[in-house]
Amino acid sequence: MDPSRLVRWSPSVTLVPSRSCFNACEYCGFRRDPGSTTDLTLAGARRSLRRRPDSTEVLLLSGEVAPASPQRVGWFSRLLAFSRLALSLGRLPHTNAGPLSRREMAALARLNPSLGLMLEGLGPAYERLHKAAPSKRLALRLGQLEQAGRLGIPFTSGLLLGVGESRSDRLRALELLAALQKQWGHLQEVILQPWRPDGAQAVPLGSAEQQDLLELIEAARRILPAEVTLQLPPNLWPLESLPQALEAGINDLGGLDSHDVINAAYPQPSPRELSGRLELAGWALRPRLCVHDRFIPWLPPDLRRRATSLHARLLASVLA
Repeated sequence: MDPSRLVRWSPSVTLVPSRSCFNACEYCGFRRDPGSTTDLTLAGARRSLRRRPDSTEVLLLSGEVAPASPQRVGWFSRLLAFSRLALSLGRLPHTNAGPLSRREMAALARLNPSLGLMLEGLGPAYERLHKAAPSKRLALRLGQLEQAGRLGIPFTSGLLLGVGESRSDRLRALELLAALQKQWGHLQEVILQPWRPDGAQAVPLGSAEQQDLLELIEAARRILPAEVTLQLPPNLWPLESLPQALEAGINDLGGLDSHDVINAAYPQPSPRELSGRLELAGWALRPRLCVHDRFIPWLPPDLRRRATSLHARLLASVLA
């Protein structure tokens, strides 16, 4: 198979340590007010992981606790505990839990082969939506991406699209990500995520929205260094039009769980369904780890051994 026609995905299971979040983004249906929800227990997490034995990635997707909060230490200790649980069951954790101090990020990097934080975007539209979200300030997010680069952590970032931003805002955001990659080389993937209304307001992307995003995908492929993977969540894009997104420059479909905990109204297609559709269009779907192959040598020795073993197992499953 021509390598340029391969599309990657990660067999994933999502754990939500907490939906409680001190941010209040206007578009978010994921968060809950602090103190209003029951957090996931380690026993509950263990049961979830055992129900999904084929998942190699454990996405830890958590609401945020304010840096100065007395609950911060306990919240972060739970992230470490969930990461250790994933490793103990032969999986690789990938945590996305908002901005972290240098010490916190370094501690998670000893247990997580990759970490993530969406840049989301820049400009007036995001400033309006994030006015009650202190951790979404652009300078803070960019500082996090640079901090990850300084620490040598394989990292995932991305843009949230379709919230009222201009084309120039989108291009400026991509240029910032490209500059960070050229300096540090640690960005493994950039997610181009269309924002979709949830619940009863859920509606698929229209043809004009698709065309707009196809043009952005092409621009992203020109702006970002070639080694950076471009990812699109397949449940937020009409499956019949997915080959067009691949032709424009998408080459990764991200972590695929049985459902999307953030965009619950948009069913997640199965790998089998995706593979069948893509094969008809001349593409091949191939599994990967949460840490991309070229970054495995970057990892601490224990994580490197685990990732190398899991990578070999994935390759064997493809060849079987």
